[in-house]
Amino acid sequence: MDLKGKVAYITGGTKGIGYGIAECLLKEGMKVAISGRNNIGVDEAVKSLGYSGNVLGLQSDVSTLSDQINAVDSILDLWGRLDLVVANAGVGHFAPVYELGEKEWHQMMDTNLTGAFFTLKASVDALKKSEGYYMTIASLAGTNFFAQGAGYNATKFGVVGFTQAAMLDLRKYNVKVTTIMPGSVSTHFNGNEPSEKDAWKIQSADIGKLVVDLLHMHPRTLPSKIEVRPTRPDLK
Repeated sequence: MDLKGKVAYITGGTKGIGYGIAECLLKEGMKVAISGRNNIGVDEAVKSLGYSGNVLGLQSDVSTLSDQINAVDSILDLWGRLDLVVANAGVGHFAPVYELGEKEWHQMMDTNLTGAFFTLKASVDALKKSEGYYMTIASLAGTNFFAQGAGYNATKFGVVGFTQAAMLDLRKYNVKVTTIMPGSVSTHFNGNEPSEKDAWKIQSADIGKLVVDLLHMHPRTLPSKIEVRPTRPDLK
């Protein structure tokens, strides 16, 4: 795919992995829309990214279908097309299953899993028209379960299954679909603060470069599920 002038939409694009993907796509000459639930955070991210005229900030909640439809409509009204959608928005609550609250369970399900569905539901017609690409950012937690991860594991296992089934549904329309499953990434996820001690982890820019590599692959080639982890474990 020749990326110059193409249009991308990234949910949860104000920081972390989503922000790193946005930076890499902008460097390739793409126009990029990022969304987040907090208007202040969206405005700050747009200002930080720069690339005046090529970045659109959208306040949008992925767990609300109407928000996603409005976001996609705003992108199409401004730029007239949509070539790449990255469903990246996610939250995590970690506790033993007997302590995990109903509110936390539903927030993860609504954001991580239903959000991926609503993001595709809102954008699928535009992606069919452009013969574009839909990606989800899942996790190695979508394959590997762990203690205190019952809710998070459930959502990420679901995202992987959802994305792979969607890939089979959409390939006949020449729409590519991939799920990316990162391991340890240095981000602000779950209240963490990236620091020098996280240098061994995957960086957000690494995922961004991976997305660019996927977009540059020959149209006949589809890596539908990608696991990516740090080269070495934390040796401490």
